[in-house]
Amino acid sequence: MRILVVEDEENLAESLRCGLSADGHLVDVAHDGHRGLDLALAGGPYDVVLLDLMLPGPGGHAICTRMRSHGDTTPVLMLTAKDGEYDEAEGLDAGADDYLTKPFSFVVLAARIRALARRAGACDRGTLQAGDLVLDPRGRRCRRGDRDIELTARELGVLACLMEQPGRAVAKQDILDEVWDTPQDIDPNIVEVYVSSLRKKIDAPFGRRSIRTVHGTGYRMAPDGG
Repeated sequence: MRILVVEDEENLAESLRCGLSADGHLVDVAHDGHRGLDLALAGGPYDVVLLDLMLPGPGGHAICTRMRSHGDTTPVLMLTAKDGEYDEAEGLDAGADDYLTKPFSFVVLAARIRALARRAGACDRGTLQAGDLVLDPRGRRCRRGDRDIELTARELGVLACLMEQPGRAVAKQDILDEVWDTPQDIDPNIVEVYVSSLRKKIDAPFGRRSIRTVHGTGYRMAPDGG
């Protein structure tokens, strides 16, 4: 894979470059937000982008937001020394696909990268539909009516789990098992963060309530998309 690393800690950036290169990947590195943004928008195409949250110049959130506004759906893994669900929610709102808190294991990082790449390029689900909400997992496209909706790889996975079983309650743990590579290490409540993000994108702007909460279980997708 071709990977972009945007990280201002030069020792960490070099360690990531060496480790990923040793795994057979082609790696470009930027140490500040301006260079990172330039590479992300014009230096690709990349298979995965690793973005540090705090950078000189534009930060990780700003870079990710700019990428998505340009229609770039490259999977983004946010790297940060911060922790907590609000920071993760902010990253998701900016369009990030995954979130890894420093310090982290290189083995875990490599697994996350492989998972993102698989979700982006190897999804074999057919087109899913609930009313006027249409999801094409293979093409990573979502629309409601004639309006396209930009989704991250993780949001796409969660939505696909729900749309594959319209009208049926899907447990949080079942969503974790389907969408996350290491579900045993993840708090099931993280699903709430992604569902909240999805509702802001596929429901709120259209005055809909397609994703319903099933108390004590998880969520279900209204068959009519409404």
